[in-house]
Amino acid sequence: MNIREEMEAREEANLSPYATLSSRSKGRNRPEPQCDIRPVFQRDRDRILHCKSFRRLKQKTQVFLLPKGDHYRTRLTHTLEVSQNARTIAKALRLNEDLVEAIALGHDLGHTPFGHAGERALNQVCPEGFRHNEQSVRVVELLEKQGRGLNLTWEVVDGIRNHKSSGTPHTLEGQIVRLSDKIAYINHDIDDAIRGGLLTEQDLPAEYTDVLGHSTRMRLNTMIHDVVTHSMDRPEIIMSERIRTATMGLRRFLFENVYQNPVAKGEETKAIGMIQNLYGWYLDHMELIPQQYLDMVDRGIAAKERVVCDYIAGMTDSYAVKKFQEYFIPESWKN
Repeated sequence: MNIREEMEAREEANLSPYATLSSRSKGRNRPEPQCDIRPVFQRDRDRILHCKSFRRLKQKTQVFLLPKGDHYRTRLTHTLEVSQNARTIAKALRLNEDLVEAIALGHDLGHTPFGHAGERALNQVCPEGFRHNEQSVRVVELLEKQGRGLNLTWEVVDGIRNHKSSGTPHTLEGQIVRLSDKIAYINHDIDDAIRGGLLTEQDLPAEYTDVLGHSTRMRLNTMIHDVVTHSMDRPEIIMSERIRTATMGLRRFLFENVYQNPVAKGEETKAIGMIQNLYGWYLDHMELIPQQYLDMVDRGIAAKERVVCDYIAGMTDSYAVKKFQEYFIPESWKN
């Protein structure tokens, strides 16, 4: 018995009956030899962690466009916070930590530059529409490794695809990530909004903070404990009705007072304009797109509109700005 088989045996002996066991994965699209050390979900986690799309998350907007300060979240720090929340819950429930970590680290790989503003911009112009969860699946299945993809297991891809509120993950580990995503962004977006002077702690509705807590630390503690308590030894991941109602109320408050706040979103119109102008430019100048994307068009795998979205969605904020300046700003006007 090698190390991987010993680890799989420990999973069988120690994890919850509701856990997704590495040894019982539905497998990969392309069969490949097993690693002698790492179970399949740990291997997927490593592939995501080492891929180029993951590294680019450090220069992609979470909520605040070009914030003045070093302590605001990026798409990468959001991803790490989701992963930590998910692992805490999974460990307490004796579910598969490797699987939740792989899903969490991969869930936003397809996010555009400029956060949800970039997502809306591409969704408005692409005939097929654009959704970042589906784009994350394209990244891991098709775009990474020069078109070979990461060849992840079915369970990880399912969790990535279904991490949005409307999704229905087929594993409890996927359900953990879907809920941990909300827990993370509700709490860190409040923290960033307070740092940015958009809110104070006292501005948060007391009907929610009296239930959840009066600090980020207290609210995280309340939400995570509630999920663990009410999901223990059950075939679903849930919050109690009281905590869920307060959490969703706080989320609505954020949409009304932060996500749509003109201070936080004052530059969004410009960002949307940049993304949509780049989209039109690349459609008319396909030769400027890397050959990997052109090959997909030539082979009939994707329409040119889709590969233009693929290319733009993979850009960091700074690279998108650079390309916009290169194509649309006269040389004499550039700084």
